[in-house]
Amino acid sequence: MPDEAYADPPEDEQTATAAPLAALVLVSTPIGNLGDISSRARDALAGSDLILCEDTRHSARLLAAIGATARTEPLHDFNEEARIAPVLAMLRAGRRIALISDAGTPLVSDPGYRLVRAAIAAGIPVGAIPGPNAAVMALVLSGLPPQPFLFLGFPPPRSAARRAAFGTLRAAERAGLTATLIWHEAPHRLAETLADMAFSFGPRAAAVARELTKHFEEVRRGTLTELAAFYASNQARGEITVLVGPPEEDDQEDLDGALTRALATHSVKDAAALVSAATGLPRKIVYARALEIGRAADN
Repeated sequence: MPDEAYADPPEDEQTATAAPLAALVLVSTPIGNLGDISSRARDALAGSDLILCEDTRHSARLLAAIGATARTEPLHDFNEEARIAPVLAMLRAGRRIALISDAGTPLVSDPGYRLVRAAIAAGIPVGAIPGPNAAVMALVLSGLPPQPFLFLGFPPPRSAARRAAFGTLRAAERAGLTATLIWHEAPHRLAETLADMAFSFGPRAAAVARELTKHFEEVRRGTLTELAAFYASNQARGEITVLVGPPEEDDQEDLDGALTRALATHSVKDAAALVSAATGLPRKIVYARALEIGRAADN
C-alpha cells in the first residue's frame, strides 16, 4: 500500500476524518509481548480517568511499563452486571473510561459485552483501539484457509458436552457451513479436546498455536489424529489456540470412519449413540449404518 495511505490529511480535512471522541474506549493490549502495545493504546490509557481491568493485578505490569497512572478497578464475569450502573453514571458525568482485558482485544472471550451494550443503549459514545488478537494471529500462521473463519471461544470443559457441540458444527457443515474453526483451550484439557475433535471431525487438517508473540511461540500443524496423539504424550503449556480446517471428505466416508472407530471399543448401540451425538445425524440412521458395518466386520 502506498505511503500516502497513511499520511496525515490536510488540516481542513482533519476535523472531518478524525474519529469521534468516545467516553468508553475498548483498548486492545498485547497477548504476550509488551512491545506490541500501540502508541494510540498508550495515549488512551494514559488519558483515562479510570481503567477497567479483567484482573487489576495482571494488568498492573503493563500499566506500569507504559507509565499509565489512572485508577484501576476490576470488571470480570462475576461483577460486570453490578458494575454497569456506577460506570454509566461516571460516563454521564464526563469521565473517560478505558476497558482492557488480560490480553488481546476486549470482549472477545473476555468480559465487557454487557457494559458496552448498556452504554450503547444509553447513548454514550463507545470507541475502540485495535490491536493484537490471538485467534487472528493463529489463523494467519496456521496454513489453513483464512476465510471464512468461525471463532467459537472455549469449547465445553466436559467431553460429552464437547462432542455434542462438535456434532452441532458437523450438522451445520452438512447444511453448507465451510469455514476454518477456531477455539481457545486450556493446556490441561488440550489432549482430551483434540481427541474429541478427531472423533467428531475425523483426520482433518488442523493446527495448535501456543504462546503467540512470546519466547516459546510454537505453531504445530498436522491432522487432528496426529495432533491428538502428540499432545496425549506431550503436556502443553501456555496460552493455546486450536484451529480445524474446513471439511474435505463427504459425509458418508466421515460417518463410516467415526462408526468404525467407535465400534472398536463400544457395542453397536453405544457406538451409534456416540456417533449420533458427535455428527448431529439422526440416531436411527447412524444405528442402521452401524449394524451394516458390524455385520460386514463379522463376515
